[in-house]
Amino acid sequence: MSIKRLFPLFVIVLSFAIGAYFYPQMPSQIVSHWNESGVADGYMQKFWGIFLVPFILVFLYLLFQILPSIDPKKQNLKDFRGSFDNFINIFFVFMFGVYLFTISWNLGYKYDIMRFFSIGFAFFIYSLGVLVERAKMNWFIGIRTPWTLSSEKVWNDTHRVGGRVYKIAALLSLFGVLAGQYAIFFVMLPLIGVSFYLVIFSYFDFKNQQK
Repeated sequence: MSIKRLFPLFVIVLSFAIGAYFYPQMPSQIVSHWNESGVADGYMQKFWGIFLVPFILVFLYLLFQILPSIDPKKQNLKDFRGSFDNFINIFFVFMFGVYLFTISWNLGYKYDIMRFFSIGFAFFIYSLGVLVERAKMNWFIGIRTPWTLSSEKVWNDTHRVGGRVYKIAALLSLFGVLAGQYAIFFVMLPLIGVSFYLVIFSYFDFKNQQK
């Protein structure tokens, strides 16, 4: 197994190790959620507050390993497996950053969560754009609408455009760094808009192909 595919396992082990190390120092109730203004408004019991993210990473790692092997079009996945592995690693880094933020916040270190989230989310969405524009037709990864799954030409057109607009959405997310309590709008609205746009684009592209 390549180092690239072992990296998520390293992140998982490190997450559990950090949680175990800081467990005695953590409060009985762990802050686990913040509202759009960056104010803590959700709590969990100590154990789950500390170890929920590592367990989620274990589940996601297993899921990412299983899906490519059961895809009827798994041969296509091999054509962009490198990009898929890169995306997984960036996603795990993003989740690990969220985990470290949660741990440090509960240890008494306070940061601007919306600024952190805007930067982290921008990198994540940009990597998604890179993955999307390289994805070949399959059943699990990419922009899966009834029309992209019905036509390889529509799939390729939609993913070529999708890669570009996701990258634009990532750049817009960076403006959240300057937007304070309104950062959530720069993060979520472009992403929602891109998702709707790509569904509509795939539909009309499919109709044009029929003509």
